[in-house]
Amino acid sequence: MQINKDTRISAILLEYGDIAEVMEIFGVQRVGKYSLRMFLAKALTVEWAARIHKVPLDQFLEILHKAIAKKESELQNG
Repeated sequence: MQINKDTRISAILLEYGDIAEVMEIFGVQRVGKYSLRMFLAKALTVEWAARIHKVPLDQFLEILHKAIAKKESELQNG
C-alpha cells in the first residue's frame, strides 16, 4: 500500500492495524471496526489528520512509512 497525503486513515488502520500505536503519538486514537470513529476515519485523510493534530505532513508521512516498513519486515520474518 502506497501512503500519501490523500490516503484515508481508515485504510491505513485496516491494512496495518498494529501501527495504530504510531498514530496515537499524533493523537489519532484507535478505531473500532463499527464505531463512530471508524465512520469518521473513512473521510479523514493523512493530510487532514496531520493538520488537525498540528504535525507537519512530511514528518507524519515519514513516521508512517517507517512504521509500515517495520511491520512488513516483522511479517516477513515471521
